[in-house]
Amino acid sequence: MNAHTDMVPGRAPDAADAGTRTRCPACRETGAAPWASARDVEYRSSDDEFTFYRCARCGVLFLDPMPVDRLAEIYPANYYAYASDEQSFAHRVKDRLDALRLRRILSGLTGGELKVLDVGGGDGWQLDVIRGLDARVSFTQVVDLDPAAQERAVARGHRFFCGRVEDFSTEERFDLILLINLIEHVSDPGEVLRTLGRHLTPQGVILVKTPNTDSMDARLFRHRDWGGYHCPRHWVLFDRRNFTRLAHACGFTVRRFSYTQGAPFWGTSVLAALARRGWVTVTAERPMTRHPLFPILAAGFAGFDLARQLLGGRPSQMFVELVPARGSARR
Repeated sequence: MNAHTDMVPGRAPDAADAGTRTRCPACRETGAAPWASARDVEYRSSDDEFTFYRCARCGVLFLDPMPVDRLAEIYPANYYAYASDEQSFAHRVKDRLDALRLRRILSGLTGGELKVLDVGGGDGWQLDVIRGLDARVSFTQVVDLDPAAQERAVARGHRFFCGRVEDFSTEERFDLILLINLIEHVSDPGEVLRTLGRHLTPQGVILVKTPNTDSMDARLFRHRDWGGYHCPRHWVLFDRRNFTRLAHACGFTVRRFSYTQGAPFWGTSVLAALARRGWVTVTAERPMTRHPLFPILAAGFAGFDLARQLLGGRPSQMFVELVPARGSARR
């Protein structure tokens, strides 16, 4: 049952009722309709079925109800983000490409010292990379919910705040803020963007990476546990148009936009289909990212997506560089 659905005596709520009461976390409009149902096919953290809704106004997809009180359950100890040292060949190639992007952004920033914030940065491994790319990076900060990462991050020389970014407070202002694979995990993406805007220098850049719902695999696997749902950990999902709209509403301009390969989503979608047929086995002890077929599928689909991108295709992940809009209010 939708958590926002009011009960009418003598009548059970139906999909139409839910659609009139479910409020979009991006544009705040009601009138969303059920889009797809999905389960945790990757980590088997729950047997529950979850419902994604699509906003009738802006097209954002969102989970409702959001499992905000089940974080310890849906992010198990073997969650891939907690194992940053376990890198496949495909991940290493991706990291090299990401380093080129970061080097370009850093080279465009002025000043003798630069400060960088990584939201959801875990033990700070990405900030280690950034310090190696530009000697001017003098201050690095991690904001993350994982208390186990704090000791490692501090040992690497990074400041660490354990908690939600919405609750993060500092006098520091940052020249670069990383929001990599994070904004889709929060219940109020607009609040996150506005919070980060207050921590940004006038020349600052926010680099966002997030799934793209306007993609081939998102359409093919809409009703078959699309990997981009990352259910139930992805709560709000965008395409280029509605993310740009949200960014503008939060006081930002999109300086640069690009699509990038969504191989993990393809790999998850295909493995889920094989698991439904009983051809492969995924368990809580050996989640999908540790299945021997996963890196093979990911490598193959990475090449497929990159080839499609050269021909004008729109793969299922996107990079967005945000800068403060001219004349936007700063506090």
